[in-house]
Amino acid sequence: MESVKVEKPLLLQEALNLKEYIIQCRRHLHMNPELSFEEYKTSEFVLEKLEDLGYEITAPIAKTGIVALLRGTEPGPTVALRADMDALPIQDEKTVPYASTVPKVAHLCGHDAHTSILLGAATILSKHRPQKGNIKLLFQPAEEGFGGARYMVEEGVLENPKVDAIAGLHVHPTAKTGTVTVAEDVAMACTDSFDIEVIGKGGHAAHPHMSVDSITVAAELVSSLQQIVSRSIDPLKPSVLTIGKIEGGFKRNIIAPSVRLEGTVRLLDPTLREVVAGRMEQYVKGICEAMGATYKLDYRYGYPSVKNDNSLIPLLSSVSDKILGEEKLTIVDPSMGGEDFAYYAEKVPGIFFRLGIYNEEKDCVYPNHHPKFDVDEDALPYGSAILAQFALEYIEEKTRETENL
Repeated sequence: MESVKVEKPLLLQEALNLKEYIIQCRRHLHMNPELSFEEYKTSEFVLEKLEDLGYEITAPIAKTGIVALLRGTEPGPTVALRADMDALPIQDEKTVPYASTVPKVAHLCGHDAHTSILLGAATILSKHRPQKGNIKLLFQPAEEGFGGARYMVEEGVLENPKVDAIAGLHVHPTAKTGTVTVAEDVAMACTDSFDIEVIGKGGHAAHPHMSVDSITVAAELVSSLQQIVSRSIDPLKPSVLTIGKIEGGFKRNIIAPSVRLEGTVRLLDPTLREVVAGRMEQYVKGICEAMGATYKLDYRYGYPSVKNDNSLIPLLSSVSDKILGEEKLTIVDPSMGGEDFAYYAEKVPGIFFRLGIYNEEKDCVYPNHHPKFDVDEDALPYGSAILAQFALEYIEEKTRETENL
């Protein structure tokens, strides 16, 4: 019996035809990373690739960002697709031909892949201009802690024409290549930060009674602050308080006059921010006063929680079935990581999902932000096809709903 050849979906086939192009884009960006709000060459590269594709270009937006608009022939719904472009201040430790050429700067979170995936989607969509409606591509700077999305929103990227929905993806080694995961409702945590300075009284290590040991006070704080999570927050509401840096002291026989602590708080429920900030003030004040020290505490709100619009999940699931095959999309628990995609999803319905890139054979197993993080490049065309298919089907779906009113 002869086997029946199953034709690939059109947009997937077009994405696979672009695979080498997308990989070349990704490797170029990987070798030439730029930090937040410094993505000048990256922006130039993206603009060059968008040239002659028929998009209306607005640049720069938010210093180094780009908006590319593909207008349909008639008015209709507008859907946006977003990719971030910045790298991290970490040394690349991979031994690959496309390793970063910039010391202590590297694309170790996958933003080079995101940008290249969206460039692939841009090429595909340029051949499938919607009859009604519009598609906006947002190439965004400064996701890594600088909130580039907030500046993009403030500069009007969700207007003219008004965006009705937005989609974004993140390559992630928690899922295998050829799969997609998404969380319902709140998908990622808000990301707050804090700095504490413990101010004691320095002296000789042999005479601690004549000093106020700031290191001892700091040690008590590190242990006690964890009780905010374990004893002040409902255990059914995920929360994380992590102190990631401690700095202080001069020498083994000197009692440090002051110590600095830096940390982060992650919450899925943003209403708990005030609770945590207030309890931190109580703990730090009480411990420092009890041990004879003074303090400075600076608690800062960071990215909001990423909230997925559940009404968009069935469409993503349908698109995943077409591109990857059935049952390749999994509903997963939310992540305590943060993402400034939240600023878009605060304003318009949004969906943020993970594209699997895990592949042991290619050593694509390291977590995001690891010095050896890498992407299984076989996943790149899948990302382009999913974004392009999602945009076109969203417009078709919303157009039908409007016409049936």
